[in-house]
Amino acid sequence: MIDFYYAPTPNGWKVAIMLFEANIEHRTILMRLAKGDQFTPAFLAINPNAKMPAIVDHDGEGAPVNVFESGSILLYLAEKVKRFAPTDVAGKRELLQWLFWQAASQGPMAGQLSHFVNYAPKGHDYSLNRYKGEYERNLGVLEHRLQTRDYVMGDYSIADMMIFPWVFIAKPLSVSLEAFPKIVAWRQAIKTRPAVQQAIDLFKGEQNTGKTSAEENSLLFNQTAAHLEQFSR
Repeated sequence: MIDFYYAPTPNGWKVAIMLFEANIEHRTILMRLAKGDQFTPAFLAINPNAKMPAIVDHDGEGAPVNVFESGSILLYLAEKVKRFAPTDVAGKRELLQWLFWQAASQGPMAGQLSHFVNYAPKGHDYSLNRYKGEYERNLGVLEHRLQTRDYVMGDYSIADMMIFPWVFIAKPLSVSLEAFPKIVAWRQAIKTRPAVQQAIDLFKGEQNTGKTSAEENSLLFNQTAAHLEQFSR
């Protein structure tokens, strides 16, 4: 059994998709991020970075295995079930490049764009335009990759699961996909998969609406070392 620490966000969807695609037995634990669940000592023992998603695998040999960071979790699960990842050396190397690209480039740029579109006070036009430009630049990278293949690795894989969620919400981020026809087809093919629909609907009603108190806002967006110190006592 796997304990899956989750909130209904693009980063949470990545791992949820894999769990449902591979039909892995798991128990979903909803993280109330605006309430500070990520700062509890019990969760910090699983992920010292105080972020979801994270998993605890109770089926391994010996002690339970804690894994945090979505890309690391996806790799762990792919190796566990021996699905959705290439097994040859060249394929593994290529897969890692796209997972790192998502974690280092597409994901952070999309996350910052989401912040300035949905949460930041008005008047930060430079920041908004900066992150929108980077989000669209990364769409261009993905569009180029998909010119000669249906999925990022040719076959559907954890690379698609990791990249898809931040493309899925392009419209709420005020970005049009009209200039990216390959992405449109790729997005449609993934979004209609039953496991993907199941993942996106998981605790859907618990999504943050953007209307938070000052204290909740601090927990979500103004975290400092003091937060970890305060909650880990």
